[in-house]
Amino acid sequence: MMMKEKQSFFGMIKEALKIPYRNPNFILFSFLTSLPLFTFLLINDFIIQQTLIQTAKILTQTLNPTKYFDFRETWIGLIEKAIGEVSPKLFFLGFIYLGVFHFLDFLNTVAIVDSVSVIYKGETPMNLMDMLCRPIKETRFKGPLITSIYTFMVASFVFLGLIYLAALIFMLSNEVFSVMIIFVVLFIALLIKSVEWSILWNLSIVISVLEEKHGDVALVFSSYHSRGSRKFGSCFMLILFVLSYALRGSCLYMGWSEGGNGIGITSLYVGLVCLGNIFKWLVFVVYFYDCKNHRQSSYSC
Repeated sequence: MMMKEKQSFFGMIKEALKIPYRNPNFILFSFLTSLPLFTFLLINDFIIQQTLIQTAKILTQTLNPTKYFDFRETWIGLIEKAIGEVSPKLFFLGFIYLGVFHFLDFLNTVAIVDSVSVIYKGETPMNLMDMLCRPIKETRFKGPLITSIYTFMVASFVFLGLIYLAALIFMLSNEVFSVMIIFVVLFIALLIKSVEWSILWNLSIVISVLEEKHGDVALVFSSYHSRGSRKFGSCFMLILFVLSYALRGSCLYMGWSEGGNGIGITSLYVGLVCLGNIFKWLVFVVYFYDCKNHRQSSYSC
């Protein structure tokens, strides 16, 4: 028996883009399921944008080159001022992000992944009402929820590590150059690994929704299925990562230019984030079945 060849990068992207056209009801379904997430992200991101702009203003006001004082005292004063003015908002946003955002994102993810799988496999045709009722009647939630908590905890530790290294690089930028280079290398290495690990995190969510596996078992299976196929996943996640931060940077820049009143820009940014999130799960469902079929074909040979 011939082993089934793996799809190319553009082949999987093309397959993912075909899914909404196989069942146009999915377009309206994904819009409705993403609407609560969009609303929350719009409010949350607008507050974040104001907070980051306020922090940037503190930096520009504090770093006055005409003043003469000790460099270390400058940064201590700057950090204390920034924490005093910004930390209450960041604490509030962090609490909301941990709770409401991940709950809405979890529900949206489960609904989209389940519907995409049915459409992609060509199972029973579904109308809009079938899609809306399916997450309540047939979709598993306990397993994906456990896996989501696992991946969130791991991703949070990695993110905190990146923040810690970035802060060290920032504080050492004008002091010990050789030490700063070490932290820069560590930061880049952890960033590259986080992009690679994000493949496993996202794929484990898909596995939890579509199969009866969750938690660390889903993570192990995601590693097993993606073995030999992570080049595609790394490229795809890297593109999403770059586009996400490019959009975030553009949004902040335009918000700064408008004096922090860029609600229209923030709405456009959040809309693109939600659209990118749907596209990500389209691709990962196709990626999962491609890896699984290839693995099964290799055992049949």
